[in-house]
Amino acid sequence: MAELLIDYATRYVRTLVAVSFSQEEFQMAFDTLDELRTLYRPPAPRAELKVLDRLDEHCRRFIALSPFYVIGSACADGRADVSPRGDPPGSLALIPDDRTLLLPDRPGNRQVDTLMNLVERPYVGLLFFIPGFTETLRVNGRAEISIDPDLLELLSIKGKPPISILKVSVEEAFLHCSKALIRAKLWDSKAQVERSCYPSYGQVLADQIAGADAAEIDAGEEESARTELY
Repeated sequence: MAELLIDYATRYVRTLVAVSFSQEEFQMAFDTLDELRTLYRPPAPRAELKVLDRLDEHCRRFIALSPFYVIGSACADGRADVSPRGDPPGSLALIPDDRTLLLPDRPGNRQVDTLMNLVERPYVGLLFFIPGFTETLRVNGRAEISIDPDLLELLSIKGKPPISILKVSVEEAFLHCSKALIRAKLWDSKAQVERSCYPSYGQVLADQIAGADAAEIDAGEEESARTELY
């Protein structure tokens, strides 16, 4: 199954590359929200009714079970960025009340793209995943960066506090339906792709950065994951 998926993906990308088009041909198809809405059926009433302005018991339980989420943000001129975040379930976030999320920012690549965006535009979109679940949880709100020592201590793992904390004031929270993950077969073991089908992290960077050494990068990443995870 994995081999078939890889072959299909490769052929699909090649087909796209073979199609010739100019940048001018790719333009926004709609000028107004009303025009856009003509393309799609109206949402079911429950799709709007399910959007909460707080974290109810189901949202809190979902976050407690989740080991992974992605966070979306944008800089002042609107350019967007999405970043992954992961921790053991129960350590991914703290929920002091039904309108507040505390999210640790642990060691990473130190580019701090998300945090820089939040200084300019303090809003985030969060998407929480639970392994094996096809539903996801979406949370949107205003975010602040905190370095309060007491909060840092609360979110420590193995005695190591995060570098900073995002305090998210929840404005929207709702469960997202299963269709995307069902189509992706994300948790289906038969759909998993062999890691050997793609170059290592070090090899990719060595191909992209003049003078970079793939083996050295891979060894450094392995050591960093072993000693600097927290």
